[in-house]
Amino acid sequence: MDKKGLWLAFGAYFTWGLFPIYWKWLRAVPALQLLGHRILWSFLLLLAFILYARRWREFRSLLNRRVLMIYTAAALLIGVNWLTYVWAVNAGFIVETSLGYFINPLLSVALGVLFLRERLRLLQWIPILMAAAGVIYLTVSYGSLPWIALTLAFSFAIYGLVKKTAPLGALYGLTLETGLLFLPAAAFLAFEQAAGTGAFLRLGALTDGLLIGAGLVTTIPLLMFASAAQRIPLSMIGLMQYLAPTLQFSLGVLVYHEPFDQHRLIGFGIVWAALIFFWGEGFFAGRKAAARVASAD
Repeated sequence: MDKKGLWLAFGAYFTWGLFPIYWKWLRAVPALQLLGHRILWSFLLLLAFILYARRWREFRSLLNRRVLMIYTAAALLIGVNWLTYVWAVNAGFIVETSLGYFINPLLSVALGVLFLRERLRLLQWIPILMAAAGVIYLTVSYGSLPWIALTLAFSFAIYGLVKKTAPLGALYGLTLETGLLFLPAAAFLAFEQAAGTGAFLRLGALTDGLLIGAGLVTTIPLLMFASAAQRIPLSMIGLMQYLAPTLQFSLGVLVYHEPFDQHRLIGFGIVWAALIFFWGEGFFAGRKAAARVASAD
């Protein structure tokens, strides 16, 4: 096992897990402005790196109409995901955001069946139905859909589905996605500044530094993850991905004291049980397949 790959994956998921702390420091900034700054500084940072590495010509040579269409869809999806997340964190819904990322892997599997014609073993349908049951229970017990969790789960799962057909690597892909959103984000932030409602340069040096740093905290874990994915098995990444929502959930309950009553415990418990079942079934199915190959040899 590649130890560097493990540390890179751990670093990426650990950083994502601590995201609520970062965005809470910026709770005085409206969510749309946070999204704008996240796009603006991420793109400028990525562009600077590409220019410094003298990879601009290579990047430009990969662009065509098909690539632009794919990444426009990806950019809109990740924009919705980022906006929903930063708004939810600062509105006191960290626990519900974690639910979205617990549901996401099972939803991605379901989308793979629907759109990519991937096949599931019979037992793999059970955790998907269990996760749906957990969402239904939470909906009935609270009288409304957990829309934050579902928006995050669906936007990120569909984003992953779009990226399945995307030809660019992580660096070029994220650069193009943020680049496609750059002009609208910059225009919006300029309008807010001109109207006197922009947060930048008005709420103090710490806020300004954190807004600029939004580019770093967005791009660095994504690039760490991309590097890790090339070094360690996807099965290991699949297990480690639950570190982020687990940390987010813990922060929401233990640090920010968000409500977590018996109904939420039952709903979350059904989803957690589904995830345990899903990965347990995959583990034993993998061992059986390996045993059959070994006996055939």
